[in-house]
Amino acid sequence: MYRKKGIIYGLGITVLVIILFIFLPNIYNNKSFLFNLMLYMTLAEGLNIIYGFTGYLPFGYVGFFGAGAYSAALAILFLHLPPLVAVLVGGLGAFLIGIIFIPLLKLSGAYFAIANLAASQALYYIVANPNLEKITQGPYGISLANSYNPQVSYYVMLSILAFSMITVIFIKFSDYGLALLSIKEDRVSASLAGINVPRERSIAWGLSSFIAGLSGGVYAWYIAVFYPTTVFSLEISVFVIVFVLFGGIGTLVGPLIGSLVLYSFYNFIGISAPQYFQLSYGLLIIIFALFIPNGVLSIFEKRGIHVP
Repeated sequence: MYRKKGIIYGLGITVLVIILFIFLPNIYNNKSFLFNLMLYMTLAEGLNIIYGFTGYLPFGYVGFFGAGAYSAALAILFLHLPPLVAVLVGGLGAFLIGIIFIPLLKLSGAYFAIANLAASQALYYIVANPNLEKITQGPYGISLANSYNPQVSYYVMLSILAFSMITVIFIKFSDYGLALLSIKEDRVSASLAGINVPRERSIAWGLSSFIAGLSGGVYAWYIAVFYPTTVFSLEISVFVIVFVLFGGIGTLVGPLIGSLVLYSFYNFIGISAPQYFQLSYGLLIIIFALFIPNGVLSIFEKRGIHVP
């Protein structure tokens, strides 16, 4: 009964989010802000799959995003694929990188986080290598001006956000999700209980990388012109991690709340007065780490209000 209610509530929230982002452009003219908000919500949900349910925190999560952006862009430039198909190629490209990086899952804690960060930086240096200019355009950036279509790419981003939310709902209210949570609590005990730890966490890793890759692909399509420093910026990883921590890991709504509140806060203060933003952001992180380590949703949980 709990699972059934959770799935219904989760799907209801997903439908509500879709409706909001369909009609918000008619109310709020800054469509770029709305697109980026959807982007960060999607990335936060994707990170939530690997971090919230297995406890693996990938500091280099942006590597999948950048891989997706370049995979999609190169599919458009060299294979002349339609942008919609290229976005899927972006997801598959990131998924392939995730498979290559699976051995990193043998590490844990800070070792995994640092190794993943190093791997994402390695991807950046490969893509930005001037010797690969004929393939990746090196550090000089890629232009997809001929495929530029902000209207369609906006709704494709919305579709990917919905997909990421439905994926989290499935994981949270399924036996697979329980298996992942048991791995998070104690890998050894989970293995003794008959759970195939390497397989289950690898599936979560693949889903997480695929969602980031799709996001990177549609971002490349939406922005049309980008550079390696844009799509491999560590700021993206930091933002997404903080958004998830702020809202609450292992939940559907937490990453959405974290992205909405903190990305809006960033646009309100961070762009016009970055010095004050960095100070207030740092203080906010310290306060939550000390007093609300499980995110804002934990406040509701303590009062008996269960949020998916």
